[in-house]
Amino acid sequence: MHAVLNVALPVFAIMLAGYLAGRFGVLGPQASEVLNRFVYYAALPALFVVSMARVPAGEVFNLNFIGVFFGAQVLTWAVAMAAAQIAFRGGAAEVGLHGLSAIFSNTGYMGIPLLILAFGDDGTLPAIIATVINGALNMAIGIAIIEMDLSTRTGAAGVLRDVVVGVVRSPLVLSAVGGLAWSATGWPLPTPVENFCSTIGAAASPAALFAMGLFLVGRKVTAGLGEVSWLVLLKLVVNPLIAFWLAATLFPLQPVWIASAVILSALPTGALVFVLAQKYDVYLQRSTSVILISTLLSVLTVSAAMVYYVPG
Repeated sequence: MHAVLNVALPVFAIMLAGYLAGRFGVLGPQASEVLNRFVYYAALPALFVVSMARVPAGEVFNLNFIGVFFGAQVLTWAVAMAAAQIAFRGGAAEVGLHGLSAIFSNTGYMGIPLLILAFGDDGTLPAIIATVINGALNMAIGIAIIEMDLSTRTGAAGVLRDVVVGVVRSPLVLSAVGGLAWSATGWPLPTPVENFCSTIGAAASPAALFAMGLFLVGRKVTAGLGEVSWLVLLKLVVNPLIAFWLAATLFPLQPVWIASAVILSALPTGALVFVLAQKYDVYLQRSTSVILISTLLSVLTVSAAMVYYVPG
């Protein structure tokens, strides 16, 4: 419990600081949007480059771990999107972000420190692979769905072109692919490049959380509580249970990797969902509420998972 609190409380503190700054008008009315652009176009791409370039390419492709972690995300996302089309009406962009809110774990800001606390150095690689999956796959899928919905072209070829261009031009996708490509060369990043990316990339998570706090000023977190509660249930309970089932039945793994996959799946929704929602001005209120409430309740669910896998 203490380990989870030590990681979760700073998340709330940063969001609270952003809220107070917005409440008292310290940064002006456009602060949330401007800060979010900094995260989307500068801090996150730098973080993706340095994080993915550091991971040996061969170690990223632990297929059984990917099968458990990403497989659980895909299945949960499918359930979320199916439910959204039936019960929570919206366009493809809203439905896509509805699904992304249900599966996008906060692997970078919470997952890495938690697994290091639980398993030492053995916990670092699973958390990094999960972060790569979020950055390189889930972001690309989410952007593709949004671009498909927002495309103004007619005909399948025109829509497909807009989708491809939108994904290829995304700084998040470009930086993730670039980092992985550099990793494949086996060369270390030049020291000035690594220092630049590490320094500016370190601002990504706190800046995104601060921007969320700014966005919350004057808005009700309880709006759409039924939909938000459903997404929190999927994120904190259904997603890790599916990961547990996949590890037990289809994708055998070493105990530390199983524990890591389940704990990472049980993490709350990451702030990057808000970054994407604000970038496209879609699903902002709901995604913010899911991030906030899932982070609060994850103190219980992640603690339970850690007690199960890390007794004593």
